[in-house]
Amino acid sequence: MKLENFNLLIAKEPFAVSDEWRQVKSDIERAVSRVVWPPGNDRFLLFPDKGRGRGQGNGVVPIKQGFLAALEEYGWETELSGRLPKRFDAIKNLSNDHFFGLEWETGNVSSTHRSVNRILLARAEEILIGGAIILPTRDMYQYLTDRVGNYREVEPYFRVWQHYPWDNGVLAVVAVEHDGVSENVPRIEKGTDGRALV
Repeated sequence: MKLENFNLLIAKEPFAVSDEWRQVKSDIERAVSRVVWPPGNDRFLLFPDKGRGRGQGNGVVPIKQGFLAALEEYGWETELSGRLPKRFDAIKNLSNDHFFGLEWETGNVSSTHRSVNRILLARAEEILIGGAIILPTRDMYQYLTDRVGNYREVEPYFRVWQHYPWDNGVLAVVAVEHDGVSENVPRIEKGTDGRALV
């Protein structure tokens, strides 16, 4: 899978220039690049089905789980482990009792807004030093089964989120995209084991 856009809506020092942030960003980029389909492939190819009905399109949850499985190898705590203390898909424990929270969106655009609000609330409570939302591009979105939020759909709200009073830390919105489409690959079913996608 490829990372299409890593948009820093908020990037305040000192965290935004710290080694910890550079490591967090590197972990996210590497985990995205490790998501492949079909298993054993070196790229992430989607079956080109734009249907929204039952048994059509490609499942979304297994893609997220593949990404989270890669993050776990880099020391993140994820929902896959069942030990996640916060309501995020993944967290990275940092110094000074802070953490970085991450959400890979599999819900609709309302879910995306709730995820951003959860990040902003955790920052207001001085628990979180940074957060990121990962979304498919509009081009990838068309091949997914559910009407998931996508980068272009939330882009008009970036100016609102950028004005949040955040004195130190990072808020990022990340767009990911498939490497291509092929009728020779199987559709990603909703029940596919996500760990097979890395």
